[in-house]
Amino acid sequence: MLGYYAQYSHLYLTTLMVVTTLFFALPIFIAPIAWARAMRWTIPEHQHLAIYFGRCLGAFILVVEATMLRSVTTGTSFSYAFDVLFVVFALMFVVHVYGALKRIQPITETLEIGFWMILFVLNTLFYPATSITL
Repeated sequence: MLGYYAQYSHLYLTTLMVVTTLFFALPIFIAPIAWARAMRWTIPEHQHLAIYFGRCLGAFILVVEATMLRSVTTGTSFSYAFDVLFVVFALMFVVHVYGALKRIQPITETLEIGFWMILFVLNTLFYPATSITL
């Protein structure tokens, strides 16, 4: 299953990069409170910490986006971008499952569990090789 669609890995990575930049990275980086409201979070009266953490998260997402951009534009570190995404998807799955089990997040975040699982499977299918070398 690993790399079954490897010949399309460039298209997958480009599409993923554009979509996640537009719908996650930039909105969270630029307007974290507006993004949180759209995701149905309850916003505290004092928002400075939430804004700070939101922008920090957005900045780290932009680093992952830059990793994908470098890979698709230069053709270098291609499998590295996929490896980074495996870690991101796995950790985001854990974060969202924890929040769901503790019942400390809105339903939109709980529904994201499926999103992270799908992305992990897609990452596996489009991996640019038939084996992972660490």
